[in-house]
Order: sequence, then C-alpha cells, then structure tokens
Amino acid sequence: MLATFVVGVVLLSRTGRVGEQCAGFTLLSALLFVAASPAWADQTVMVEDNSRVECIASKKDLTRVSLLGDEFASVSKIQPSNALDDFSVVNEPTRGDIYISVPDGFRPKTLSFFGTSKKGYVYKFACRVEAIEAQQIFLSNPTAEIKSDVAQLEGDEVAPDGDETAVRLVQAMASQRVVPGYRMRKSPLVPVKVGNLSVQLLAEYEGLEMVGRAIRIENMTKEPVVLSESDVAPPGALAVAIANSSLAGGQVTTAYVVTRSQRMSP
Repeated sequence: MLATFVVGVVLLSRTGRVGEQCAGFTLLSALLFVAASPAWADQTVMVEDNSRVECIASKKDLTRVSLLGDEFASVSKIQPSNALDDFSVVNEPTRGDIYISVPDGFRPKTLSFFGTSKKGYVYKFACRVEAIEAQQIFLSNPTAEIKSDVAQLEGDEVAPDGDETAVRLVQAMASQRVVPGYRMRKSPLVPVKVGNLSVQLLAEYEGLEMVGRAIRIENMTKEPVVLSESDVAPPGALAVAIANSSLAGGQVTTAYVVTRSQRMSP
C-alpha cells in the first residue's frame, strides 16, 4: 500500500503521458479520499513582496511559517503595553522558518507582525487566532521561486551523473539542501492513512535526469513496524533510504526515494 502511494505520486507527475497520469490520479484519489481533511489542512498562501499575508494561527499550539524557495532572516513586531496582548514569534535560523506561539489568556482575535526574507522580501502578517491544533503555513512567492529555479537550472550540466548523483540527492534531501541543477519544491500533501501508517509527501527535488521525494511515515498503531525498501519505493527506483526502518508505536521516520525523471523515461 505504501509503495502504491509512491507509485501514484510518480505517475501523476508525468506530464504529457495521459494514461500514466490517469493511473496515478486513480491511485492517489483512492488513498486521499478518506484521509482528506480540508478544515485542518496545511495552509499554502501565494504572496509577493510587501504583501499582506492573511492566515490562521493556533491559539493552543505552535504555528510554523515556511517560505518556499527562500528563508526568513528576521521578524519584527511591536511590544504591547499589556502582557495579555503579547505573543511570541521566533525566527528559527537552521531552516529559516518562523514559529508563533500564543500564551494563555491572549485577548486579541488577530495578531500581526512583519517578516523579512534572506532574499530581501518583506511580508506583513495578519493571522486570525483560533483554538485549533498546530498549524503549518507555506508561503509561495513566484518571483523568488523563479529566480531560484533559474540559478539551479544553470547548474544542471555540471551535476554529477550516475550513482553519485542519486547518492548526493538522498544526502541533500536528508539535510534539506538542494543539489546544484535541481529544483526543490516544498508542497506537502495532506497526510493519508495507508494501512496502519500515516504517509505524507513532504518535498520533491526535480532535475533533468532524476527526481527525489522525501516522504514522512508515521506508525499509527501501538505495535512495532519494520519497513523495507520495497515497501516505500516503486519498481525501478534508483535509490532508496529510510532514516529509521524499525518504528515503535507512534514513531515517525522519513524515507527518501530517487527515481528517473519522466523526461528521461522511455
């Protein structure tokens, strides 16, 4: 079942091949139908420089804000006179994400602050506060992503080939980097339940010859589960790596799968 999820993702990504896309759509639709939960799905917002970002922040848990193709360099907010009107917004330096937390007794129905990215873009946040679970907000700025894509495509011809490329791609996904010549897209899908596992596509790395996918896998039961490469990889995969193949009850791991790009497939 888990391999079926990965196969569906691969088939659906094959633009120009209607038959394979239909097969992929059928596989993914069957898996996503039951698990789809639009009310609590991660938020993806299209933005541009100096734009207002309207979003929903969790009143009782953390809210994470991530920039696709960019990172936050700093955040700014005013210091209110009343402590009940204050909230915490922290810029995490490793990945450049923002984490928002609201204390007990927070009075305002909305919170606002500014975020500046490493590429020099500024965003004004206006987040409605609701008593919901932890939230993830992904911002997509087409201008910033196009610049990143152009820079990465310029390196396509110098990327290593063969097994070395597949190994580097797995290492890049594990450390959340981008191999020269590859486009990284962070567009997490809503988690789906596959048997006793929760499966979520986290990111995709696309190059001229290969595509890498990072997949989050969670054991939803109290019993231990052992994953094998054949469980997570479609036939013909060039490289497979599982961060932790032995999952205790409730434990989470990440699998990395490298396949040949549809542009190079026969």
